[in-house]
Amino acid sequence: MMDLKDKVAVVTGAAQGLGRSFVEILLKNGSKVALIDVNKSVGNDLKTTLAEEYGRDRAEFYAADVSSEEDFKGVLERIVEKFGRIDIMCNNAGILNEKQWEKTIAINLGGVVRGTYLALEHMKKENGGNGGVIINIASMAGLGPLPIAPIYTATKHGVVGFSRAMAAVSKLVDYGVRINVLCPWFVNTSFLSLMKSEEHTGSFFPLKDMTEMMMENKGCLEVDAVAKAFLVLVKDESKNGEVLMIEPDGAAFISFPQKSEDFPSTPVSLE
Repeated sequence: MMDLKDKVAVVTGAAQGLGRSFVEILLKNGSKVALIDVNKSVGNDLKTTLAEEYGRDRAEFYAADVSSEEDFKGVLERIVEKFGRIDIMCNNAGILNEKQWEKTIAINLGGVVRGTYLALEHMKKENGGNGGVIINIASMAGLGPLPIAPIYTATKHGVVGFSRAMAAVSKLVDYGVRINVLCPWFVNTSFLSLMKSEEHTGSFFPLKDMTEMMMENKGCLEVDAVAKAFLVLVKDESKNGEVLMIEPDGAAFISFPQKSEDFPSTPVSLE
């Protein structure tokens, strides 16, 4: 198990919701945490709150847009200057906006790709890094379709596929960095309200009743439960390329077929 005491962690989308819960569980386990978020006022307020609870030098806030190479690269360099290294990277920043679908792709998938690549520059052994772990936050929509949000679904499927491929790369070329994925069911945060907003769901807004029925049938997760699942992926050093699904009735690692013949399939004639 990875000892988190005095490890340096970076969390994107850290100012509220799931990101904040990841920050707090890392701090509770002894890590130092750099918070990245596009929302300066909420980020600075949170930094003040965390300083009172955990001590002044344990958490720092940095404003940056994960869809900007210049922003993201610059802020990680500042974090390494301040803390000396990066041991844990959590690419959590995400939005739901089916109308502005290019922006959704740029943040949800582009931000994860960029965050993974930039963090690896500081973390991988061949660059003199100490290794560590990268956790990319996807969603149950990364494992199956969420009809109210096809673009969100596509980005989260992309996060799962990209992370699994990069975990294989890391193992093959010995980066010394584990890469895992977390796929939560609906979580009780302000993010849920976006699915009830025509401004964010666009032409798929009429499907909101179906989404609400899914939540009513199964319930919603609380952020604390998701944070505990996140901690499993961070600490368990046997886990690389793993996808952890968490629902209200429990968590489970997803088993993916390794070869084409292992996929459940129905033969079809091409004649």
